[in-house]
Amino acid sequence: MPVWPPYLNFLMAWNKGVNFGIFSSFDFRWLLVALSIAVSIGLAVWTRDKRGWMLPLAAGTVVGGALGNALDRVIYGAVVDFINMSCCGISNPYAFNVADVLIIFGLVLFMIGQDKEQPSSS
Repeated sequence: MPVWPPYLNFLMAWNKGVNFGIFSSFDFRWLLVALSIAVSIGLAVWTRDKRGWMLPLAAGTVVGGALGNALDRVIYGAVVDFINMSCCGISNPYAFNVADVLIIFGLVLFMIGQDKEQPSSS
């Protein structure tokens, strides 16, 4: 469904693999669910003693995205991807979902937050 072509389209896609459907011909469903849960638990434990708001927010968005994708895999056997974006004459054939956006946003916050957490070298 075109929303704001070519910049934003809704395109229903079932992703059984990882990023961009890589390994979709293999059945990694339960391995990916377990990995999502393990990473989520690890981030939650690691974040417990962090001060400030940026690293806990980063961990929360990554955990939320990872668990959202894991829930899709448990319920549907695949991740529901539906957002397709293209720009500048480049047609993007891939779709992603809100959970993917949260994971990327969280990783960017981690990079910014880690820099702020470093002690000053003066």
